[in-house]
Amino acid sequence: MPPAVVLVTGVSRWLGGALAAELAADPSIGRVIGVDTVPPSPEMLRRLGRTEFVRADIRNPLISKVIAAASVDTVVHMNISSTPAGSGGRTPMKELNVIGTMQLLAACQRAPSLRRFVLKSTSAVYGASSRDPAVFTEAMQARAVPSGGFARDSVDIEGYVRAFSRRRPEVDVAMLRFTNFIGPRIDSLLTGFFRMPVVPTALGYDARVQLLHEDDALAVLTRATTGPFTGTVNVGGEGTLLLSQAIRRLGRVQVPVPTPALGSVGRVSRRFGFVDYSPEQMRFLNFGRVVDTTVLREEFGYTPRYTTEAALTDYARTVPPVVSPRLVHSVTTRVRSVLEQAGDTATAVGGRLRPAPPAPGLRAVRDA
Repeated sequence: MPPAVVLVTGVSRWLGGALAAELAADPSIGRVIGVDTVPPSPEMLRRLGRTEFVRADIRNPLISKVIAAASVDTVVHMNISSTPAGSGGRTPMKELNVIGTMQLLAACQRAPSLRRFVLKSTSAVYGASSRDPAVFTEAMQARAVPSGGFARDSVDIEGYVRAFSRRRPEVDVAMLRFTNFIGPRIDSLLTGFFRMPVVPTALGYDARVQLLHEDDALAVLTRATTGPFTGTVNVGGEGTLLLSQAIRRLGRVQVPVPTPALGSVGRVSRRFGFVDYSPEQMRFLNFGRVVDTTVLREEFGYTPRYTTEAALTDYARTVPPVVSPRLVHSVTTRVRSVLEQAGDTATAVGGRLRPAPPAPGLRAVRDA
C-alpha cells in the first residue's frame, strides 16, 4: 500500500529534492511535503511539482506541528550534512545532524499517524582502518570506531533511530548505508575531490573505492519509501576501483603526499575553497572501504544499473581532463618500462638471476 503523506527533509539539496520530485510524480501518493532551512533553487522548485515546501528547521520542536497537522505517515530523513563548511562549521554541523535527528525522532514518537521511517545513512559508520575486512556486511561493526566528524555523527544517528524503533515497534524502519555518491548532477565530497586539478593522496596508500551513481541512489530511496523493506542495507555499485585508477581515468594529476602532511594540505584546501575533507575522510582516502551488497540485491530487491566503473565513466563526462588519460597511461607505461629495464640490467651486472616478469593479469590491473 503506497504512503498517503510523505515528509522529506533536506529537499534543498539535489538528492532530497530529486526524491521529493519523484514521489510527487506518483499519483498514488496523496501529499509530499518537503522540509529544509533554506528554500530550493528556482530550478529545483520547478522540478518539485506538487511538493509542498515548508521552510522549517528540524532542530526546532515546531517540526512536530508540521508532522501532526499533515498526519504524516512516512518520514524520509535526508537532512544530514557531511562537511563542516556546508553547515557553517563543525558545531552547527553536529547540531544539525545529531540534535536535528533527535528532535525529528521526538516528533515522530508523538505522531500516531506515522507508519514508516527511512534514514539516509552512510557506509562511513564502518570507519576506515588498516584492520578492515575485505568487505563489510550489515552485521559488522567498525574495527576502529569513528572518533569524530560525519562518521561519528552517523553512528550516533543510527543509534537514535534504533532506539526509536524499539519504542515504536509498529513503525517500519529502513536504514540505507550508502557508499560514496557520484554522477553528473550530484555534489558530494568525492565529486569535489575529483574536480581538483591536482589531487593529493597519501604516499604509500592506494584506497579501494566503491561508488554509487546518483540515479541508483534515487531509485533505492524511492523504493525504500514506497516499499515494504525493513532493516539495514548496504547500498553500493558492483565492483571497485583503486583511487589511483579513478584519478588517472579522470585525467587528474595525482600528487602523493606523506601522511603527516595531509592535515596541512586539507586545511589549505578548505581555506581556498577547493574541497572540504576532514581527518576521518582522509583516512578513507588512505584505506578505502567496500561493502557487501547481497542484502540489497536479494532482500531489498534492487540491483544497481551502474557499476562503480560505469558510474565514474558517466561522471567523467562532466569533468574536463587536466591531462589526457591516454597520455597519463602512456607516460606511466614508459616510466615503468624504463625502471624494469634498469632493474634487469642491474641484475645482469650483479650476476644474479633475472626476476620473472609480472603476470600479465597483474600488469593489466595496475594499468587500468
